[in-house]
Amino acid sequence: MNALYSLAALLTLSDPAWADAITPAALDLTATYGGADVVVLGEVHDNPIHHENQARALAALAPKALVFEMLPPGVVMPETHADAEDLASALGWNASGWPDFSMYYPIFTAAPKARIYGAEVGRDQARQAFADGIAAIFGPDAAAYGLTTPLPAADQSAREAEQAQAHCNALPPDLLPGMVDVQRLRDATLARAVVQALADTGGPVAVITGTGHARRDQGLPAALALAAPDTKVLSIGQFEEAPEPGAPFDLWLITDPHPREDPCKAFTGG
Repeated sequence: MNALYSLAALLTLSDPAWADAITPAALDLTATYGGADVVVLGEVHDNPIHHENQARALAALAPKALVFEMLPPGVVMPETHADAEDLASALGWNASGWPDFSMYYPIFTAAPKARIYGAEVGRDQARQAFADGIAAIFGPDAAAYGLTTPLPAADQSAREAEQAQAHCNALPPDLLPGMVDVQRLRDATLARAVVQALADTGGPVAVITGTGHARRDQGLPAALALAAPDTKVLSIGQFEEAPEPGAPFDLWLITDPHPREDPCKAFTGG
């Protein structure tokens, strides 16, 4: 599929026949978004090219609201901010553990009129979820987002294997079910913020999140399909190498990898 998509084609957003790689130039075209209510813009968090692409998409989409995985619920944006440093300070970003704010700042400036929503699951919440369960942490509408329903055994096993690989196979096996649960909690928290943003603004809503949360089969789109099934969602993933065939996204981009140290050193001490 080339960059010049027809609007009619992309209106069938859930049809895997339309899933394909795109170039950054496609992000400039309003037809790329196919009239979606929600556009999920995935990222590898520390890759600046991915944030440039997100900003490019937002400039074309002009969303009414932006949902950030990186900001806490109830975040209050300052009325004015002179530059990236001021905004980072106002948001407490530098103490949050997320990558350098200078990469994210263009996302804010690309959609200056968008209402900002936070959907972060903090470390304390994640730890508490291991003890109390994700439904208790999420709250009374947990069932609507699928958090009271156990995953099928095969799905649970596959997700635990993914968590093991993501953590360099260094986690004790008994922690893996909890890691899967926290991922589900994060997806549902993003979906709930999207539902609120749609109710408040009418959309379109754009979501800034890790590519794993953009997955249609188990990420934010899956949680949103349970809570708000009539919502039209477009999922765009970003990768540093080609994804496996049948990747569960509507569209994706492949970029150069960002130089980084081996993340497994943190687990192996190497």
